[in-house]
Amino acid sequence: MVTLRPVALTPTPPSPAPPPTFMEAKKAGEAVRSKVDPSAPLTVADASARAGIALRDAERGLQWLSSEYRGQLRVTNDGDLVHVFPTGFNKPWETPDALRNAGRKLARALTGALRFAVRAWVSIVLVSYAAIFVAILVGLTLARQNDSNSRGRDGLPGGALAYAFLRIVGDALFWTFHPWSPFSVYASPVGWGAPRRRGASDGPKVPAYERVNRFFFGPAVPPPDPRETERLVLGAIRAGKGRVGLADVMRVTGLPREKVDPLMARLMLDYEGDVDVSEEGGIVYRFAELRRTAASEGAVEPGPAWTRVPALPPLTGNPAGANVAIVALNAFNMLMGLWCIENGMTLERAFHLFDKVPYHVVGTGMPIALGLVPLVGSALLFLLPVGRALFRPARARHVREEKGRMAVLREVTDRVRARAPVTEAGVAEAWERAAGEKPEGKRVDHELVSLGGVNEIVDDGTTRWRFAELETEAAAVEAEREDAPEAEAKLGRIVYATDDG
Repeated sequence: MVTLRPVALTPTPPSPAPPPTFMEAKKAGEAVRSKVDPSAPLTVADASARAGIALRDAERGLQWLSSEYRGQLRVTNDGDLVHVFPTGFNKPWETPDALRNAGRKLARALTGALRFAVRAWVSIVLVSYAAIFVAILVGLTLARQNDSNSRGRDGLPGGALAYAFLRIVGDALFWTFHPWSPFSVYASPVGWGAPRRRGASDGPKVPAYERVNRFFFGPAVPPPDPRETERLVLGAIRAGKGRVGLADVMRVTGLPREKVDPLMARLMLDYEGDVDVSEEGGIVYRFAELRRTAASEGAVEPGPAWTRVPALPPLTGNPAGANVAIVALNAFNMLMGLWCIENGMTLERAFHLFDKVPYHVVGTGMPIALGLVPLVGSALLFLLPVGRALFRPARARHVREEKGRMAVLREVTDRVRARAPVTEAGVAEAWERAAGEKPEGKRVDHELVSLGGVNEIVDDGTTRWRFAELETEAAAVEAEREDAPEAEAKLGRIVYATDDG
């Protein structure tokens, strides 16, 4: 008989739970997009239940969808976040944006080709033609002074015409390069800015072909930095203790509300941010990881967008003397081309101007090289600055409207921060002060509505604008910043460094 003895079993400790896995944001977004109605508002729970994915993945998926389809966030009176997609899961802006981008690329290509043509004309043709025409005038003058020269009977006027053209060119060169001339290139600034003192250095001299480019195409404008907007937002986040609101983003970027929402959704994905809602319904974007720094001083908030409104560039950016010289030289070639056509100055006839023995030249047809080419080429060159001058009022108006729009943004955001009322008269005055003219029609009302404003008439009969979303957001951001722990920004003690001996 076998006796069974009880054996004490040691319980096996449970294995640690595996770390949670996260779906890729795009994959989670596609899963949500395929299962939800884009016209209906969505919470994270809605997206999670309908797509069958975890809440954390649904949240990242909605953030990706907001970034991709320009979604917006709304807050209920209970503090719940709701995602809305005004255009559904469509991108109606893609075609206009593509057309604008194609137009810009085409314009850059045409401008580059024109700049190349102008440089070639200046380097090879413009100056060369001027020298050739001066030589022709000198030849005509000498031939006219020789009483025995029979070319005078060919109807080629020499003395008076040559003297007039040479006098024009000489005066232009004198007033351009004489050091005591008020139009001298040495007495005027090279580019934009105020005149300098005589004898002071202008820095690097601008080549002649660049001044010609400026005259015909205007000053070169550096291309915009595609990362500048993101850097400004990140700077505002770090200066705000890792907490920021939509008003802060609009303040530093100048972007409208419909572009700020998808931008913040993308930044939350890229920089491990999240969004929180205060008890009053204010939305706060939190980026705790962006606070950590090795600098001893705190981050400085970037300047507001209204301090960076580009001014209307000058028509040429050249000194007055340089413009006079270019006009004189191009006009000289154009008029000489016309004169050559009228007087049949072909290459054959020009070659025999300096013959010691008179040579009778018969009609040789249309002077193309000395007549048609410089006449048409110089006339076409003059059309470039004339066309830019004609479009200049429209560009100036665009700059004024942008200054006015930034003035409205400044008035609203500053007053919301100061918890001061926003009045229609004050906003209109700010627009006029910045733009230099009164706003047209309901332009100010349109800008205020786009910022979320609602107008109301107070007891004294004046119109006041309320910005409930921005006001609750400002209070929520301020409270979050006050409670933000300083430990988020501090680094731990350095225990190892590769530069230690």
